[in-house]
Amino acid sequence: MKRSILALVAILFLLSISSIMGLIQTVKAASAPIYINADGSITPSTAPIYTADNVTYTLTGNITATDGIVINRDNIVLNGSGYILTGSGGADTIGITISTNINDVTARNLTIINFGYGIWLESSSVNALSSNNVTNNVYGIYLSSSSNNTLSSNTVTANSNNGIWLSSSSNNTLSGNTVTANSNNGIELDSSLDNTLSSNNVTANNDDGILLESSSNCTLSGNNVSANSNSGIYLDSSSNNNVLSGNNAANNNQQGIHLVSSSNDTLSGNNVTANGNDGIVLGSSSNCTLSGNNVTANSEYGIVLSNSSDNSIFYNNFVNNTIQADTIDSANAWDNGSVGNYWSDYLTKYPNAAQVDNSGVWNTPFVIDANNTDYYPLTVPIAVIPEFPMIQVTMFFMLLTLLAVIICKKKGLKSAS
Repeated sequence: MKRSILALVAILFLLSISSIMGLIQTVKAASAPIYINADGSITPSTAPIYTADNVTYTLTGNITATDGIVINRDNIVLNGSGYILTGSGGADTIGITISTNINDVTARNLTIINFGYGIWLESSSVNALSSNNVTNNVYGIYLSSSSNNTLSSNTVTANSNNGIWLSSSSNNTLSGNTVTANSNNGIELDSSLDNTLSSNNVTANNDDGILLESSSNCTLSGNNVSANSNSGIYLDSSSNNNVLSGNNAANNNQQGIHLVSSSNDTLSGNNVTANGNDGIVLGSSSNCTLSGNNVTANSEYGIVLSNSSDNSIFYNNFVNNTIQADTIDSANAWDNGSVGNYWSDYLTKYPNAAQVDNSGVWNTPFVIDANNTDYYPLTVPIAVIPEFPMIQVTMFFMLLTLLAVIICKKKGLKSAS
């Protein structure tokens, strides 16, 4: 009997030890990084990462480490499976490193907390970062000299510097990311070319929502950039074919859209509403085109141009701003020769004006100052068409095509009968 009891106690003791070891495995602590090596192996081999084919690597537990995971192998998938990668908080520590010249890595479903850099790419291309939660690091996601990467559906929040930062990086696509409450800028592009930012939600007390500095030929479309501490979208020394279209820049503490020393850029179809200071500001900027924008209910000025000439501003709505427009040492075109802008206070300034032959244009120019006059002010507001995600546009055209095919078949059947 005593032997049976002793055996039972021993079994229970072993089971307890096994359970404790299982918990330890779930929260793996390490000082050195975990490596996914070029040959597909994992160092250390005890790390909570599983692979059956040296292509897909899946976390099997949480990891606490000074540095996180270093990827030295091309053409792999790292799936976090919702597990948490927690750092020591050091400024130079990195959660996920995609090493120099490592390409075609997919990193997804990771939660990365308390590193100097949540995710770091340097001189790396054709990678995909998707559905990751990168929070409470110094920098969220950092790309340096990296091209043709895709960042989609990531949540990047409460980092103490930039949320997403691209430096000297080109042809990258950022879409559908939620970037909130980062202490510096939500998304910053520095000396970066040919990047596309679409349908990102950049809100809630980032400093500037989206900042382009010394960056060219970038497209910002359909982004919601609102409630940030400074400007919604800020271009500094960023010229040559940057296009801002269909963005919502609303309720930012300072400006909705602010351009400084930036020329040859296009702003079209943006909704710039209820910002704490000004809707759109151009400072020392020239040869920009502003059309189809809705500039409404901004607390100070709808639009300000300072030392900014040779810009073309037409077919915009300026509605219920405290002061619609202000210019300082600037001379610009406020119409395209036949169409100007809609001014909600037009009839207050020109109560005796009349429409010209049902043209939709008033017969009295709207004068801003001696060098800035809208000669064709509009009688009614323009309809600003919102930016649609490409999938909706594609589905719409597929539906039209299907309807056309059905109609043609019916006509063919009628002709045959």
